[in-house]
Amino acid sequence: MSEHDTDSHPQQLLDHRRELWLVLAPLWLDREPGERDYAHMAAVIERYDFSDAELERLYRVEMSPVLARHQLSLAGEWRQFDEDRLLRQLTWHVWRLTPNRRRWWMLISGLTTMMTRHRFNMLMDVVLTRRGDGIS
Repeated sequence: MSEHDTDSHPQQLLDHRRELWLVLAPLWLDREPGERDYAHMAAVIERYDFSDAELERLYRVEMSPVLARHQLSLAGEWRQFDEDRLLRQLTWHVWRLTPNRRRWWMLISGLTTMMTRHRFNMLMDVVLTRRGDGIS
């Protein structure tokens, strides 16, 4: 399923992305994920047919613009997220992404991902290793 197949209706988008968004959201929490956390995230990612490039886009364009706001907010959620609120925010953000907005978020994603990039890279190392694409 391409990224645009789910854009026609917010509920379809939510149904398709819910599990993946929720498993990746801890990358933005105050605590550093452990080996078990990364293994669980990778196991969930394996259930989806996303390429490395699609996972990168999901991280940079779909999730980071919303979750970086939580990190920058003085009243941000640092220990855990209100799942319903987070899912509404992510769905609304992604559903409204036009091609121009996608390009904009991709362009400035260095700013929105700088606090979590190392975590995402660690996760991708685990994912690639599980796929057999990792460095031996």
